[in-house]
Amino acid sequence: MQSDALILGFDTSAAHCAAALLRGDRIIASMAEAMSRGQAERLMPLLEETLAAGGVSWRQIDALGVGVGPGNFTGIRISVSAARGLALGLGIPAVGVTGFEARALGAPAGHLPIIPAPRDQVYVQAPGSVPALLPLADAEALGPLHQDASPVALAESVAKIAATRWRDTTEPPAPLYVRPADAAPSRETPPVLLD
Repeated sequence: MQSDALILGFDTSAAHCAAALLRGDRIIASMAEAMSRGQAERLMPLLEETLAAGGVSWRQIDALGVGVGPGNFTGIRISVSAARGLALGLGIPAVGVTGFEARALGAPAGHLPIIPAPRDQVYVQAPGSVPALLPLADAEALGPLHQDASPVALAESVAKIAATRWRDTTEPPAPLYVRPADAAPSRETPPVLLD
């Protein structure tokens, strides 16, 4: 890995907007804001502020890291589409990092990272299995769990993991959805088809 590579990592997969700037192996700027909505309007200004705090410009960034979920559908789409657009515009790679990978970076040894989900459930990925949505009690049966990750810690982990992968990335980041969307067309009135 290039010792002074600049990696901008960000995440909007939950009720936050977070970003971190990594130079080599050192975080030089990071910030986060709690928000239940408004990530689409706040993400780009937050990224600009993070770059300014690190004293760098967009053209100096070597790669992007983005949290791809699981989590909030809208938040994931916001950050993944921003990463793909920025990567295309800047001509740099964008690396998708799952919430499990980001949380595992700060987890105690032997603890399984989990991601909070609605209705007393959690997203979990046991070793050798696919991600699943489980009631918390069922996840606890899998062994010791780790769910404590601040938004800043997530963004920093995303940047650190992206720093290890950016040279080998060939595919653009894609959202990691574990469950279907809650939103659905009304069942009472069929949609009107226009000619």
